Amino acid sequence: MKFHALIRLFLSLLVMLVPPAFAQQKRPTPVFVQQVDVQTMSETIEALGTLRANEATVISSSVTETITVIHFDDNQHVSAGEVLVEMTSEEEHAQLEQAKSALDEAQRQYARLQTLQKDRLTTESELDQQKAALESAAAQLRGVQSRLQDRLILAPFDGVVGLRNISVGALVRPGDVITTLDDIRVMKLDMTVPSVHLDKIQTGMEVVAKASAYKGTEFRGTLASIGSRVDPVTRSVTARALIPNADALLRPGLLMTVQLKEQGRDAIAIAEEAIIQVGRTSFVYVVDSGAEPKLVEKRQVQLGLRQQGLVEITSGLQQGELLVVHGGMKLRPGSEVTISATRKQGERLPDLLTQ
Repeated sequence: MKFHALIRLFLSLLVMLVPPAFAQQKRPTPVFVQQVDVQTMSETIEALGTLRANEATVISSSVTETITVIHFDDNQHVSAGEVLVEMTSEEEHAQLEQAKSALDEAQRQYARLQTLQKDRLTTESELDQQKAALESAAAQLRGVQSRLQDRLILAPFDGVVGLRNISVGALVRPGDVITTLDDIRVMKLDMTVPSVHLDKIQTGMEVVAKASAYKGTEFRGTLASIGSRVDPVTRSVTARALIPNADALLRPGLLMTVQLKEQGRDAIAIAEEAIIQVGRTSFVYVVDSGAEPKLVEKRQVQLGLRQQGLVEITSGLQQGELLVVHGGMKLRPGSEVTISATRKQGERLPDLLTQ
């Protein structure tokens, strides 16, 4: 009796368990899909770079003389030809100041006559006479500066002076550093790029640079030139970008992380999560949307660039095909599926899962 009871219990359990197992195998697998489409892809090359001023020099004396007058302060903007330091006697200094005053007065008079001439309150002849006087005053100043050439230190270009290293009364000798001068309106960013990227970098490329001193701020410029030699030790080439610096935030010597972005090109790209990696081989599941029931095909693909969650497909897919982007790990070639949702371009998968 007990033996027959055990047989009946076993058969009852077999009847209850076996049919649902077969039913579960035949039930279509729910998946999320996305239509294969063309995206704009561009490769980004990362590098480290150091900032340099567009023009930079060290201001020093060419003679041994005593400093008599200093015409600049720390971090002051100066113009090309402006007198920075004098090493003159009182008489020479008075001649220089007289020539400067005469030029300033001539410029004011010429500007006044220009205004009057617009209102027809002065003659063309008077304006020409004042223009000649202005040119004469400028020539006189140049003459004084020429005679005092060794005793006047002038700014060679527009820029910002650094810290002042001398004081009035100090004796300077040739080579002594008085200050530095940097033109920082546009900065040069020199970076080293691995030579394997030589076929990808070209002048005119967009450059995006960041500095740890300015977190979250991007500085944009363009690649201006590429070095003619590859370093045989590092196998890298030096490239130079120009970055506008209107706010004067960037300083020479600053270390920056750089991204070089090549011009975008159209390519077939899919979501990274759709890729099934088996060793070094990549696969995707493609849905035959025109058939009923819907079956999937496991297809090998070749990968290209990766960019912000997207992977370029160089071969294996065609535009318009339907691709499984979620649920692929449960599938086998020829599996029947049911489409739970269709993912749109740019839509995040977590948002799709909550729908």
